[in-house]
Amino acid sequence: MSMRCGQALNAALHEIFERDERVYLLGEDLLDPYGGAFKISQGLSTRWPDRVLATPISEASMFGTSAGFALRGYRPILEIMFGDFIALGLDQVVNGIAKFRAMFDDRVTVPLVVRTPMGGRRGYGPTHSQSLEKLLVGVPGITVVAPSECHDLGGMLADAVADDEPVFFIENKLMYGRPNRRPEGGRVGDLSCLEGEGRYPALTFSGNGFGPADATIVTYGGMLPVALDAATELILEHEVFTEVVALGRLLPLDLEPVLESLGRTGSLVTLEEGTLTGGVGAEIAARVQAEAWGDLDGPVVRVATRDGIVPSARSLEDEALPGVEDVVAAVTALERVGG
Repeated sequence: MSMRCGQALNAALHEIFERDERVYLLGEDLLDPYGGAFKISQGLSTRWPDRVLATPISEASMFGTSAGFALRGYRPILEIMFGDFIALGLDQVVNGIAKFRAMFDDRVTVPLVVRTPMGGRRGYGPTHSQSLEKLLVGVPGITVVAPSECHDLGGMLADAVADDEPVFFIENKLMYGRPNRRPEGGRVGDLSCLEGEGRYPALTFSGNGFGPADATIVTYGGMLPVALDAATELILEHEVFTEVVALGRLLPLDLEPVLESLGRTGSLVTLEEGTLTGGVGAEIAARVQAEAWGDLDGPVVRVATRDGIVPSARSLEDEALPGVEDVVAAVTALERVGG
């Protein structure tokens, strides 16, 4: 049976700590038996009490202290309890962490990993349910990674710690309790799956063995199950075949797998849990239209959370966040446009 995603991340942290004594963990409520708000850090403070540092409730100081660790040659991991709280440390990121290497002419590096959960569907309300990746993808000098439940979570986290650039490692909340469904023999369940190369690879899924397909759905993180469920419904109910590209890295944007899929399908839908205006999908759409205009048979359609707050009431939250029906509607609308 597959390890759950939360277990995979916890196991990876233990392996990383075992291998490299330069790795420290900083954040709120990390010490056992609590082990962090989502229990991803459980057991670390018991085994390495001097290297797990519980911090005061001050995200700005947490970012600044972690940057100092990195500048002194350590490899700190900063756990931000909820992704919404990165806004409290954004000045440290935008005006320091992202710039130090360039400002000091490559004489220093900032090998900092910021782990944080994003996303809704748990009824946590407006300030604990947001997906704020779009605030990060416009910041030069950092790397933004957002793996899905089908990615090699442990391997990607280890790669992030080994990276000399500051890495934001975005973890969707719902992913923690789901199986880490890794491709086996080029398949995930009934779907064919191609895994890209490099540190933070994309995954491309097809229900048609990468034969003729009608559209590409590009997504990341916790939206992958929604995209795959939509792809199944499109086949069964509409006889429409799609490819689903699950990005591993959002910044620098890993566009090549999207362009490769688009070359086979001619149509593109972007799917994200962040709000629509100024989202990751907008950047993907702009880049695709600049680099592959000739491959597009119609407009790029974006599916995202409705602009506004994420409601606390679960029924209203479900209405605000993108679902399978929204993706199906977007793809079928493209099919009508394309004829």
